[in-house]
Amino acid sequence: MSRRRFRMLAAAAPALALLALAAPASAHVTVNPNTATGGGYSKLTFRVPTESDTASTTKLAVYFPSTPAFASVSVKPHPGWSYKVSDSGQRVAKIVWTPDSAADAIKPGQFDEFDISLGPLPASGTVVFKALQTYSDGSVVRWIDPTVAGQPEPAHPAPVLTITPAGAGAAPSSAPVDNSSTPAAAATTDDDSSHTPLVLSIIALVVAVAGAGWSVVRRKA
Repeated sequence: MSRRRFRMLAAAAPALALLALAAPASAHVTVNPNTATGGGYSKLTFRVPTESDTASTTKLAVYFPSTPAFASVSVKPHPGWSYKVSDSGQRVAKIVWTPDSAADAIKPGQFDEFDISLGPLPASGTVVFKALQTYSDGSVVRWIDPTVAGQPEPAHPAPVLTITPAGAGAAPSSAPVDNSSTPAAAATTDDDSSHTPLVLSIIALVVAVAGAGWSVVRRKA
């Protein structure tokens, strides 16, 4: 490779990197937030983008795992959409959202969000929610592929919620601190006191100069 071509490639590298970063990522059905604290209840939002250029999203079905099983779910009403919760024994099995009319469907280039409150969460681990997205043309996108660490993201990954154990990463106790005894406060106090003689000397000098000037003026008069 010639030196000139190498320089051209080196100069173009930053621009190519910016183009790569600016390239839009494929939109997926996701759960937000994708992390929660174990042991309690959490509000979750399923975000649904319409990827089709010609068809609208007319149904979202979210399937809940049997392990861990969830005994309780509350669904936030969504204007223009109806929902149905299905149980399997003592656990939540599925929630299906459908628009009340074609006008309420999620149009191409748009997205919508559906909120639930779920619990109790397991102490730790991950929860995989498989989702089926149905379009007005009858096609169905199955967001059910597992995401494996160290491997490329699948074409249709299932939404995944990661559970953090309660107390993990907790902030330290916020007990009151006596700032007067901290090194920073002591340094500030010492610094202020060390400047006091200097300030007094400057004031005395200014007064002396002003007095000398006044005496000169009086002698000339």
